Amino acid sequence: MSEENQQTVAANNVETKAPQAEDTKWQRDAIEKLASAALTEQRTARRWGTFFKGLTFFYLFLILLMALGIFGEGKKKFDAHTALIDISGVIQAGGDVNADAVMTSLHDAYDNKGTKGIILRINSPGGSPVQAGIIFDEIKRQKKLHPTIPVYAVVEDICASGGYYIAAAADKIYVDKASIVGSIGVLMDGYGFTEVMKKVGVERRLMTAGENKAMLDPFSPMNPRHQQFAQTMLNEIHEQFKTVVRQGRGARLKETPETFSGLFWSGEQSIKIGLADAVGSADFVAREVIKQEDIVDFTYQDDFASRIAKRIGASVSEGVANVIAKQLVSAGEVKLR
Repeated sequence: MSEENQQTVAANNVETKAPQAEDTKWQRDAIEKLASAALTEQRTARRWGTFFKGLTFFYLFLILLMALGIFGEGKKKFDAHTALIDISGVIQAGGDVNADAVMTSLHDAYDNKGTKGIILRINSPGGSPVQAGIIFDEIKRQKKLHPTIPVYAVVEDICASGGYYIAAAADKIYVDKASIVGSIGVLMDGYGFTEVMKKVGVERRLMTAGENKAMLDPFSPMNPRHQQFAQTMLNEIHEQFKTVVRQGRGARLKETPETFSGLFWSGEQSIKIGLADAVGSADFVAREVIKQEDIVDFTYQDDFASRIAKRIGASVSEGVANVIAKQLVSAGEVKLR
């Protein structure tokens, strides 16, 4: 091969290698850029992940501190005002309306120097005579300790039985014209299944230690002696209820044979028979009677920890409690309803 041909082949080889080298460099640069971008994205994702995890733990930590009461609000001080305490729902131990909660509300209201009067806003069909009695006694006690701070009951939809038991402790009772007021009586309810058991062929096998342990058992025939015993107890509690109403209402009560019969009346009629004093809402009483239209709500509210504890306790114990109640409680629950 001539020298000229060799130079031509060499030049062609150089020209062929140059594009191949450029292609390889471009691919290497692209891969490096992609890898760098991926690493950067991973670092960013890790930073944000760490940030949000830290934020989550921070909020959980704050909630824990709140649950432990470390960030408690303490007792707030207010200017002159009317204190409001809601008594709404069935009155029962551990329920929305119970003696401990209402007593706490009363203490907070009385302890605040800005309180010029207290409104008990009642919307309750009644409930436990024990809880209602404790609340009544505490209202009376606090009124003696703070004679210059009046207490008024304001009825919304219903103030019956145990609800009225509490209202009777107030200086005056205000109602709406259409409120339901009264039902001053006591009941113990239940069922009897003896005839049904006979029809379906079920035999009752009950063993007790104590001749009266199975009193008012719904699966056994009614025992007249047990029935009379229960009735005597109901009459006694009814007399306690009547005494409370007479003490609370005094000469304003226009007593008739129907007053303590368990009947109930409209708010308008309850004024005529002395179970209530006048028509008026909470705003009206605060503005026109107490002369302090600024209302501060002192109704007790469970804190975070208490709400969680109640829910956990209820979910864990509900089944067991129901079984125990069915097995051990042979008499009906006494209610002011």
